[in-house]
Amino acid sequence: MTRAVLHGDGSPSATLHFMGQARPAVIGASGIRPVKVEGDHGTPVGVLPLRQVFYRADRTARPITTLPLEPLSPTDGWCDDQSDANYNRFVALPYPAGHERLWRDDHVYDLVVVLGHNDAPPVPGRGSAIFLHLPPADGRPTEGCIAVPEAVLRDLLRDGLTEIEVLPPA
Repeated sequence: MTRAVLHGDGSPSATLHFMGQARPAVIGASGIRPVKVEGDHGTPVGVLPLRQVFYRADRTARPITTLPLEPLSPTDGWCDDQSDANYNRFVALPYPAGHERLWRDDHVYDLVVVLGHNDAPPVPGRGSAIFLHLPPADGRPTEGCIAVPEAVLRDLLRDGLTEIEVLPPA
């Protein structure tokens, strides 16, 4: 396992420490949360393994990684409806329950990594769609994900990052 450690400062700004380097990151608007609840805009505390990488092949080059890797398609989604049997799982669109589109007009998910949070098995209401992705262009916080610039994300993947430990607020 190759681990990075994420430290927050009580704001949506954080620092990701990996291989002796500190890199700026953006997290959820509610900061780091010891107990994650669906819709709280918090980034969950814990060890988050990197599960799978998706990328927009029409917009960006294939990243170098040893993780499972798939190009995104317009029919890719992620279920965020806690009453649905596929809560916190990849789904094909159209999908009848609440979901998030992975094929977005903005560039946030041009390169996106599924983080292992509340997925073994998913517990309704404990948070879904926690990803490592690119930051919003306008600088706003995420909805609970971790965001880093594309060059940083590519370096992390190339250098073998396999998990992120999100530390509780000090």
